[in-house]
Amino acid sequence: MIPAPFDYVKVTSVEEALEALAEHGEDAKLLAGGHSLLPIMKLRLAVPTALIDISGISELSYVRVEGDEVAIGATTRHHELERSAVALAEVPLLPHVAGRVGDPQVRHRGTLGGTVAHSDPASDLPTALLALGGTVVVQGPAGRREIPVTEFWLGFFETALSPDELVVEIRVPRTGAAGWGYEKFTRRENDWPIVAAAAVQGRVALANMAGAVVRASATEAALAGGASIADAAALADEGTSPNSDMHADADYRRHLARLLTRRALEKAAA
Repeated sequence: MIPAPFDYVKVTSVEEALEALAEHGEDAKLLAGGHSLLPIMKLRLAVPTALIDISGISELSYVRVEGDEVAIGATTRHHELERSAVALAEVPLLPHVAGRVGDPQVRHRGTLGGTVAHSDPASDLPTALLALGGTVVVQGPAGRREIPVTEFWLGFFETALSPDELVVEIRVPRTGAAGWGYEKFTRRENDWPIVAAAAVQGRVALANMAGAVVRASATEAALAGGASIADAAALADEGTSPNSDMHADADYRRHLARLLTRRALEKAAA
C-alpha cells in the first residue's frame, strides 16, 4: 500500500525538531531510520500529517561512558552500537543484541532512539534495555526529563513520551564482565522474535509476552531467594499475557518464555 500524503521537514538540531513538533502538532511523527514507522504508514496504521526527519542530528549519535553509566545518543544506529568499543567493553549485551536485529540494511538505518520510541513488544533492543535497567532521557519545550525504562513502555506502540517530546539519550549501567545471556526464537534469523529473553545480573526481560516488553518478575524474585536456574526459569511466564497469532499460540509462547529464560540464565552464569 501507499502511505497517505504528508509534509516532510528535515532538521539538524534538537531545537529545530522541537520547533517542528510544536508547529505541526500531535499528528506529526519523528523519522530517524524509518524501518519501524514506514511499514505501518504503508498499512495506514499510522497516518501522520508531517514527518520530521531527525536523522541528520549528529549531536545525538554517540556511545560514551559517563560515570557508572553508558550514555547512547538517540540517533546512534544499530550497526554503530554493534561495533562500539565502549559498548563492547562496558555493556556487551547491547552490541550483541544490536547485531541480531533484522538484516544489515536494517542495522545500518535503524536507530536506538527509534526502536525505543516505537514500543513494539517484539523488539530486540528494548528487551535488552529492560533487563539492563537504566533511563530514557527525553526533551521537550520544558527541558529534559529522565524516565526509568521500567516506566517508559506502557503498551503496544504506547510510551510515556509526550507528543511534543523526543528521545535524546538512553543511559544504562555499566556491567563490564558480568555474565549475560540473550536468547530468541524466530522462524528466520532476521525476523522479529516470536519470544526472546534477556538476562543480566539477576534481571530477566521478555519480548512478545505482553503488550510491551516485560520483566519476568517471578523469575527474578525466585533467583533473589536462592532458587536454581531451572526452578526460577519455570516461573518466567507468570504474570505475562502473550497473544495467539499466526506465528504461535499463547501456550507455546509461555513454553518458549520458560525455555529461553533458562538458556539465557545459563549463559549468564557460565
